[in-house]
Amino acid sequence: MTNRPFDPLHLPVEAFTQAGGELEGNWPIAELPRLAEATHAEAKPDASDAVAWRLRGESRAARSGTRQTWLHLDASCALSLVCQRCLGPVAADVHAQRSFLFAADEAAATTLDAEVEEDVLVLTRSLDARELVEDELLLALPLVPRHEVCPDPLPLPASDEAAGEERANPFAVLSALKNGRSRT
Repeated sequence: MTNRPFDPLHLPVEAFTQAGGELEGNWPIAELPRLAEATHAEAKPDASDAVAWRLRGESRAARSGTRQTWLHLDASCALSLVCQRCLGPVAADVHAQRSFLFAADEAAATTLDAEVEEDVLVLTRSLDARELVEDELLLALPLVPRHEVCPDPLPLPASDEAAGEERANPFAVLSALKNGRSRT
């Protein structure tokens, strides 16, 4: 690890990885607007709610003898999402752990993407790590957040018929027509 200070909002990825840099910290969820927007309206994050993140750069030798630029990301937070059953707030721990391989240009990224399982990004002059962390946490959100058992009972669907009345079979008319035609 290096003592050189790196700014995660303007991270020079190539220099960071060549130095074997490591950064970690916390960002208030409010500074990640898309992530904050994904939370339940009645349980928005406050100033104490934060995303814990860690970045580690690595320069690896490739089979071809060239150096590969890798960035390893680990981020987590606790959010209140919308339960898809009762529509109330449900607590969710969200964790993203990813490794990114950087390529010199789009053509190299396309080639590498077909060869490796990790995500391949094009190397830029500087990277906003906060946006990358937010993107990865958004991708890690549960598809259908819900309580194991909802705290409030779910409302039953409204019924037009009085309780105890038997519902008419919608195919009874067709059956009567069929039976009426078969006699003739």
